[in-house]
Amino acid sequence: MNGSVNLNAGLSRHKKGYVLRRLKESWQWYLLLLPALIYLFMFDYAAMYGVQIAFRNYRASKGIWGSPWVGLQYFIRFINYPNFWTLIKNTLSITLYSLATFPIPIIFALFLNEVSQAKFKKTVQMVTYMPHFLSEVVVCALVILFLDRTTGPINNLIATLGGTRTNFMAQPSAFTTIYVMSGLWQNMGWSSVLYISALSSISQEEVEAAKIDGASRFQVLWHINLPGILPTVVITFLMQVGRIMNVGFSKIFLLQNDLNLEASRVISTYVYEIGLIGAQFSYSAAIGLLNNVVNILILLIVNQITKKLSETSLF
Repeated sequence: MNGSVNLNAGLSRHKKGYVLRRLKESWQWYLLLLPALIYLFMFDYAAMYGVQIAFRNYRASKGIWGSPWVGLQYFIRFINYPNFWTLIKNTLSITLYSLATFPIPIIFALFLNEVSQAKFKKTVQMVTYMPHFLSEVVVCALVILFLDRTTGPINNLIATLGGTRTNFMAQPSAFTTIYVMSGLWQNMGWSSVLYISALSSISQEEVEAAKIDGASRFQVLWHINLPGILPTVVITFLMQVGRIMNVGFSKIFLLQNDLNLEASRVISTYVYEIGLIGAQFSYSAAIGLLNNVVNILILLIVNQITKKLSETSLF
């Protein structure tokens, strides 16, 4: 028994000495990491203190602890909200549509990897990932200009071909497609960079061996390249699934108007309306918390499924 205790104590001292030695040897790296850790702690952990206002009738004059506790009142209020299912439907229609486009950057990366001309390959990469650096304000302005009924290039082409000019931004049925396709145009090239990087780590000896054995380019792509980047694909898929109930507020707000409100009113815009404009802080905090809890539950479920199917998971 004493021997076991001494052994554990020795291992503890060894680990402590190892950690201190690593800190001493690489203190510059940890110093560079410190601002990010402070930021993470302040805005992701310390800020969780304020989550309790979702369970209180918060009044700024009384403070968080002085505000009366109301329990699940605001959660029940949101679920009983007349347009609750409309908000859920609009949010899910956008996120699931976006999720359906998830394979496109992967396919783009796989085919771009097959291009042998380095100059052409670099040019295509540069052209496709440049839109990522445009702000959402610029992207939304471009979308509105291109789809303008009177002067937009899309409507000009339709009119030239004998069609009827259409005000796409006024059609609720077109809003989800406009939102998702503009996002795909903006982020497809940038998203593919991760997969191209993963493809570059695949052993070329294995690829050459497969070609010598008579494998076609498609067979190499299907049996070597795709399995080689599968762990990366699974991780990025899980991260996207973890945001399935979240739709970015700014882009929705910039593309939203009174005519497409039927399809563009989502949870994030509703939280903006009641939280910032209506100053109902407890109610908006309850909606945000409920949204995040649902995201976490979906992530945990999908993570377990992918862990069993592919043996790759976030945790």
